[in-house]
Amino acid sequence: MTRDQDPTADREPPPATDKGTSPTVDLLDKQAPDTPQRESGNDAAGGPRPSRRPWSARRIPAALTALVIAAAAGILLYDVVRVRAGRSAAAWRTRLADELATRPLDDVWIRTGAAVLTLVGLWLIILALSPGLRRQLPLTTHDDQVEAGLDRRAAALVLRDAAMRVPGVGAARIRVGRNRVRARAEVRFRPEADVRADLLDALRERRDRLALARPPRLTVRVRTRRK
Repeated sequence: MTRDQDPTADREPPPATDKGTSPTVDLLDKQAPDTPQRESGNDAAGGPRPSRRPWSARRIPAALTALVIAAAAGILLYDVVRVRAGRSAAAWRTRLADELATRPLDDVWIRTGAAVLTLVGLWLIILALSPGLRRQLPLTTHDDQVEAGLDRRAAALVLRDAAMRVPGVGAARIRVGRNRVRARAEVRFRPEADVRADLLDALRERRDRLALARPPRLTVRVRTRRK
């Protein structure tokens, strides 16, 4: 006599799943084929773009300007308060008022003071309109939101290292400017023309590897070392 078997007895139990992560995995599996990967705006546009020079905070000029203006305003306000309190005005303010009232406009001191104030005003305007950080060379980046720069001294060290690896160069001096790189090298052996050509190629290759937004021009001078 056979026993009736439960039809669910032979079924294997379902594998245990992590209830906390399985919905997330399933969701990612469903979205993965249909969700394209995002690319940066510059890569989609067709390559890297030069970054702009970052703006300087200019804390020292701003602090000096604020300090001078605050000191002058404080001294003048103190003298005005003294006069309002019934005391006589300071000698320097009385003399300054007399000089400004009696001296003509074509006086040397009036012109000198006006020229100095004009130069200071132009200097402050230039500082306000220019980004500053002139020792930073902007680099080429792949993202519009990233601004990268390289210090001139660091670039000079990199180029000097490349110059010292050229056969025949005994000493090298590199100066990196905004628009030009000046290299001077002393030749210990080999002809000067060959050393200059190899040095120019080495510096040009290393300059291009720096990924500068505006690569400066190269000026190379060599001379034979005298014993």
